[in-house]
Amino acid sequence: MIRKGIFKKPKNELEGNRRLKQNPAVNIPDEMCVACPNCKKTLFTSELAEHYNVCNCCEYHFRMNARQRIDKIADKDTFMENDADMISHNIIDFPNYDKKLNSSRLESAENDAVVCGFCTIGGYSTALFVMEPYFMMGSMGTVVGEKLTRLFEEATRRNLPVVGFTVSGGARMQEGILSLMQMAKVSGAVKNHSDRGNLYLTVLTDPTTGGVTASFAMLGDIIIAEPQALIGFAGPRVIEQTIRQKLPMGFQRAEFLLEKGFLDEIVHRKVQKAYIAKLLRLHSKGGEVS
Repeated sequence: MIRKGIFKKPKNELEGNRRLKQNPAVNIPDEMCVACPNCKKTLFTSELAEHYNVCNCCEYHFRMNARQRIDKIADKDTFMENDADMISHNIIDFPNYDKKLNSSRLESAENDAVVCGFCTIGGYSTALFVMEPYFMMGSMGTVVGEKLTRLFEEATRRNLPVVGFTVSGGARMQEGILSLMQMAKVSGAVKNHSDRGNLYLTVLTDPTTGGVTASFAMLGDIIIAEPQALIGFAGPRVIEQTIRQKLPMGFQRAEFLLEKGFLDEIVHRKVQKAYIAKLLRLHSKGGEVS
């Protein structure tokens, strides 16, 4: 009787051709990596931070919080914050606004949507403000307007340039007309600063929209932006629904605005500090650029 499998080669554990056990899938914690929204490549958060929060594959500029920007722009240990303790209140008793403010403070670790202060950039003294995207999408309320106005007034008194990084969804609707008043308030402070012959440089990041775009964001003597930043007043979907037409490709992106003359330059995040320092040197008293 022929036994089944009689001609089958017996397993020899000493041979290296035995079937290897499959290793279990590597479990990487979500906080260690992030997917690029543009090219879909998976990036390690540690490497992303080292590259200025820019994708090393497609150059997509990730959103940065205010402290990250200050760390990359201001000279080390020179930033001195002003009015850090100012906080917003529910001044018109808007429903659920108090809850929204509390959650925004926890999410962003900031008291409001802008950080203001003084520092040096490339060795040149300057006033600096950086808007915080993780506090109600950088929306402009009374505290944001007051902090910016105070910064410009102090910079005017000290004859210092102002460098500002904008990111905002616009005026804060939870504060009604009082938030819209900040457009004129900050713009007036910018005008006084300019009348004294001081430089104002704005860096528009993604997104800069609404009342911020309609006021101090576009009042800079020099206006630069990051690549592919969305810049406009109303969003493209709102405009298309209003005019019932399809907008051009890339409408309201930084490259489109540069082509139309609304921007002076598009500057990659990795070279922004050197670029800004060069402009500060150029506009300093007797400054010359080598």
